[in-house]
Amino acid sequence: MSHPDLLVGAEHFSDAGVFRLRPDLAIVQTTDFFPPIVDDPFTFGQIAAANSLSDCYAMGATPVTCLNIVGFPDKDLPLEILNRILAGGASKVAEAGAVIVGGHSVRDTEIKYGLAVTGTVHPDRFMNNNGARPGDRLILTKPIGSGVMTGAVRAGRIPPEELAETIAVMVELNAAASRVAMTVGAHGVTDVTGFGLVGHTFEMGDASGVTLEISASAVPLIGRTKDLAAEGALTRTHKTTLEFVGERCKVAGADELLVKILADAQTSGGLLMAVPADRAAEAVSLLKQARTACAAEIGHVREKSEHAIVMLP
Repeated sequence: MSHPDLLVGAEHFSDAGVFRLRPDLAIVQTTDFFPPIVDDPFTFGQIAAANSLSDCYAMGATPVTCLNIVGFPDKDLPLEILNRILAGGASKVAEAGAVIVGGHSVRDTEIKYGLAVTGTVHPDRFMNNNGARPGDRLILTKPIGSGVMTGAVRAGRIPPEELAETIAVMVELNAAASRVAMTVGAHGVTDVTGFGLVGHTFEMGDASGVTLEISASAVPLIGRTKDLAAEGALTRTHKTTLEFVGERCKVAGADELLVKILADAQTSGGLLMAVPADRAAEAVSLLKQARTACAAEIGHVREKSEHAIVMLP
């Protein structure tokens, strides 16, 4: 689609669309939903809502309104479960300062939940994933491992109690991280979700016309992620992501298992931001002050080469 006021559409793997309403106001729109990844309905609702809101934060926008998106097997499960899911989602929407204005539900064979989110931003001051510049430092605001950890619980490798850290990471809103990115003038921002750190880093490098170098060992991991991945707890998405990026991703000495973990799907992951080198230390300091799940410098941006992403040790 093309329109003089469509500032960001489907190009460049952007996290959300941006449409200008007037010279000083644009709306940011995004949607996401998925089946449960934890057993507790309220917690699932929180995770799904935080995940949906994340794309809005990645664009530097303020969430304003949300619509519930629901698939539910009401012939097989009590509606109280759906009530708890919606309550969990509503709690995160309220924390974000937004409101739920309605939604839509359909009968389905499995539970699905998420949000359609509308936010606001100045049309000259939104963030996107296509602005990373050579010399920028790459900073990550949540550790990696939600796919492995939740998969390990489903497979019975670990008890549900070991998901406490993972859940805390997934329900954390990216609001504070977004404010820090705006404060330090991040050149490029994206959130890390279904395509894993490798996939979303690739998208940023490709969209920005640069090469992003990731130091795999510098990326924080949740709990026992590496040990569980070695035991086979990786989801199948790491394979499809690595197949998609193909030769455009160069593994230059990085541990093979770490590369697979960093390509694995994440749920409600953190922001990856390309920050000017002279403001990287400030960004890390502000993130720590805001108590984001992590504040780790994990790589650099280089001039474009034949690879959009390079995985270093």
